[in-house]
Amino acid sequence: MNKIEVIGLGAGDINQLSLGTYRKLTTTKHPIFVRTIDHPVLDALTEEGLVFSSFDDIYQANEQFEVVYLEIVNQLKTAAKEETIIYAVPGHPMLAERTVQLLLEETEIEVEIIGGQSYLDDLFTAIKIDPIEGFQFLDATSFTRSQIDYRNHLIFCQVYDRMIASEIKLTLLEDLDHDHLVTIAEAVGSKGERLETIPLVELDQGVTLSNLTSVYIHPAQEKDLNHQFFRLRDVISQLRGPNGCPWDQKQTHESLRPYLIEEAYELLDAIDQEDDDAITEELGDVLLQVMLHSQIGEDNGYFTIDDVISSIVNKMIRRHPHVFGDVQVSDESDVLRNWQEIKANEKRSGSNPSMLDRVPDAASALIKAEGLQKEAAKVGFDWSSAPPIWNKVEEELAEVKEAIESTDSREIEEEFGDVLFAIVNLARYYKVNSEIALEKTNQKFIRRFQYMEKKVREQKMDIGQMTLEELDVLWNESKIRG
Repeated sequence: MNKIEVIGLGAGDINQLSLGTYRKLTTTKHPIFVRTIDHPVLDALTEEGLVFSSFDDIYQANEQFEVVYLEIVNQLKTAAKEETIIYAVPGHPMLAERTVQLLLEETEIEVEIIGGQSYLDDLFTAIKIDPIEGFQFLDATSFTRSQIDYRNHLIFCQVYDRMIASEIKLTLLEDLDHDHLVTIAEAVGSKGERLETIPLVELDQGVTLSNLTSVYIHPAQEKDLNHQFFRLRDVISQLRGPNGCPWDQKQTHESLRPYLIEEAYELLDAIDQEDDDAITEELGDVLLQVMLHSQIGEDNGYFTIDDVISSIVNKMIRRHPHVFGDVQVSDESDVLRNWQEIKANEKRSGSNPSMLDRVPDAASALIKAEGLQKEAAKVGFDWSSAPPIWNKVEEELAEVKEAIESTDSREIEEEFGDVLFAIVNLARYYKVNSEIALEKTNQKFIRRFQYMEKKVREQKMDIGQMTLEELDVLWNESKIRG
């Protein structure tokens, strides 16, 4: 079986090339292919008469790097079918070389890695860092913001033009200040080595870039990363820790219950007011409750925030097969139908003997009523039109009147409950959430009553001494104002 011998050309000039590698390249009888001709070692070897073929024309013909790499590998495989060949790449073959990784995935051809000097040793020396402190190495042409850990020494390779430098800058500015220091490292380890430290905002402005350019991002201070999830987790852990806050330390799942409900309602208020700043703050307060409960679970050895996140991620993937799988949907109704079927299968595989067990016991009465009705409706236990629901409401109202006439307090309470349950069902038919509808009415009442109080104070009167007729006048004024 013929094979491909992969050689690393090092990061700088020919002086970095080992004697063995130099002799291999200058004495071989095998064809030599190079990923790119743009390398100082090849300039020197060309002067010595070395002949080789490059793949630079493939770069020029394609815009997508993965397409380029696949085409290079295909051509190398074709050439290797005839005889053993040498493939030379910049730096070390096992460092930031996608074509080499693709070659190693091939099973029908032998690939031998001969070696070469990585430019990382020279880079660490040049910028004077020890990678054991925490180090992250990313390809500037294919990375995502979520990959970045700013607590580490961070190096981007393949920053060979201004467009790539601009992409790095714009991504990092989502998290770092514009004056955060970055260092441009050019041709480290060679005679042309150049280091330039500049503010992040200037990364794509007036700097010289090439295929030998890397960018080093200095680690960020934790105080500058308060918007990142790990900081929230660390803060909550510290609050619950030995030297933390006495109040946070003594909290339990049970003691926090009212705060979760309170924060959820405050979030709803902010949404109703369409106040983005308030929504941001209240979402943070809701998230705080999630984190406190998760930290309590971790402290007790039962679960962690990782388990919470894993649970919801798995659930979202499982319940969205049209996004993460091969299920086809045509509209929102298909999505909802699939969701309910998947959810029903999940519940059947659990221990719940009743569909109604899916409705949480801790929900408010209105929310629970709507949930119970929705579950029953899934098996057809529901009206399909409005008239019979209206009839039910009227029937229940009549029964309330009868109960009142009987003066039986227990029966009166029960019949009022039936009326409310029927009203919830009627609202559900018209796609109105009873809880939200009632809360909006509560807020409307508060606005109008507070208007009355304000007007009474302006008139220097005592609201408790006013007649119902006088208060009605003010109430009607408040209704005009909304």
